[in-house]
Amino acid sequence: MKKRKIGKSTLEVGAIGLGCMGMSEFYGERDEQESINTIQKALDLGITLLDTADMYGVGENEELVGKAIAGRRSEVILATKFGNVRNAKGEFLGVSGRPEYVKSACEASLKRLGVEVIDLYYQHRVDPNTPIEETIGAMAELVHEGKVRYIGRSEAAATTIRRAHVIHPITAVETEYSLWSRDVEDEILPTCRELGIGFVPYSPLGRGFLTGQIQKFDDFAQDDFRRFLPRFQGENFNKNLVLVDHIKELAEQKGCKPSQLALAWLLAQGEYIIPIPGTKRIPYLEENIGAVNIQLTSKDLKLINEIA
Repeated sequence: MKKRKIGKSTLEVGAIGLGCMGMSEFYGERDEQESINTIQKALDLGITLLDTADMYGVGENEELVGKAIAGRRSEVILATKFGNVRNAKGEFLGVSGRPEYVKSACEASLKRLGVEVIDLYYQHRVDPNTPIEETIGAMAELVHEGKVRYIGRSEAAATTIRRAHVIHPITAVETEYSLWSRDVEDEILPTCRELGIGFVPYSPLGRGFLTGQIQKFDDFAQDDFRRFLPRFQGENFNKNLVLVDHIKELAEQKGCKPSQLALAWLLAQGEYIIPIPGTKRIPYLEENIGAVNIQLTSKDLKLINEIA
């Protein structure tokens, strides 16, 4: 596994990380032991950045990750998040960035994960009712207390990232980015490059669509949240399939899988980018890792860009 540094931190991780959200919620059936096996296999193969959040499975995902890394803490760069508030039933209660909530959420995550320190702690969503300076100030205190090593932002605007960075260095920004979700190219990526902030794309495979495995709407399980996203519905679904077909053709020419081509394209966008494709199955994990060995020429990149 090739290595990359996250921003200006001392965190060196595998060039591809692992998103753990789908192991506990949102993407159909769950199998705890299979997920634990997948996380441990990821570590064996050189993936070191594991990404979770307190809201995934209402804390269950952090507990799952904690079980998987027990006895292997030194091999892991652990990232989790706070801010999306849910009750025990899973109902969404809003977003909180209040200082007192930041600290209580951190303590709860440390306990569920079974660790003494979180390597990278993200504010999951911006709280419009709490000045960002107050939230980041509380996160900075967690760093000074030794409970968090570095802090990050998820789904924040460029201006908010800049305001936060003034209060305490932001190490990473996590936001959706893939061949078919490219909003961040306008302001977020330039801001991260300028400030020396690492960028961690979630859903780098277009929520599974860019793998080529999804061919019809009914491929989604009844409890799969993708059924409710506009990009997967009606004419949008059919139009997006055309994009995937083009990616498939190019992947065949390169002798790789569509998923590997999509990840290789992301990796080629800059050394500061570390995608975290999510999977709960070892075959897909191994497939994703293969992307680090795919070399894309400037001609390839131009063609992919035109397709997308």
